[in-house]
Amino acid sequence: MSRNSDQEQEAGPEGEGIRLQVYLARCGLGSRRGCEELILKGRVSVNGQPVTRLGARVLAKDAVTVNGRAVRPSAGGVYVALHKPRGFLCSNQDPAGRPMASSLFSSVIHERLHHVGRLDFLSSGLIFYTNDGEFTRLVSHPSSQIEKEYLVETGRPVEEPFLRQYLKGIRVEDTVYRCKSYVLRGPRSVLITLTEGKNRELRKVFASRNIRVKRIHRLRIGPVTLAGLQPGHFRMLNQRELRWFQSHGADRPGEPAPGARPPKRRTGGAPRGRKG
Repeated sequence: MSRNSDQEQEAGPEGEGIRLQVYLARCGLGSRRGCEELILKGRVSVNGQPVTRLGARVLAKDAVTVNGRAVRPSAGGVYVALHKPRGFLCSNQDPAGRPMASSLFSSVIHERLHHVGRLDFLSSGLIFYTNDGEFTRLVSHPSSQIEKEYLVETGRPVEEPFLRQYLKGIRVEDTVYRCKSYVLRGPRSVLITLTEGKNRELRKVFASRNIRVKRIHRLRIGPVTLAGLQPGHFRMLNQRELRWFQSHGADRPGEPAPGARPPKRRTGGAPRGRKG
């Protein structure tokens, strides 16, 4: 691991390796921001030495561990679209022992994958899993403006003035929430499109108007929908879908995103659904 100052490491030449958070993202440990948190919390070591600063760089020969476990970059990108049922948790572990959404594909896909964004335990619908931190950044970062469409069903009628205010912005405590669009399907059913889904946003916004949410179901992320995907089943994203995210989620529209990797090819098994 190189020993330059943070500023020098950030701008250092390729021969000096890559930033540690980028390396961790390529190992499938999450987005760059999530990997930065791992470093700052002291959970990452390089060549046996804990690293807690974000300017550090690593070389191919360096031994990197997270929580004492060795990690290496994945050989190819894995991109899973999962139809998460209600009652599954988007997490790597749960002290309460609740079922993990990743268990729905872990018997078929053995790479270390992380979820792209999340759906809470009581929500259902489309969620991605990947080992590509750059893809996670493209899909999740607010600047990408990737649309996520949700079906929200409520316990009492939803009034359109509330939804129009949601378009303009609704303040809940210290945060302003805005939806991109909505379609009122019935008195207690509405389609809402977000481009910057904050933590538990829909539940917080509806609760702020004393509207009980009975169901939140994500139908779409960008061009990817749940069409043909039954609850608890999954499929791999195809090249056309990946190219769409690379172009629409890039730092500048129309340009491919840096670092996005081709999907890993699989043979000898059906790519859709749970094994067995």
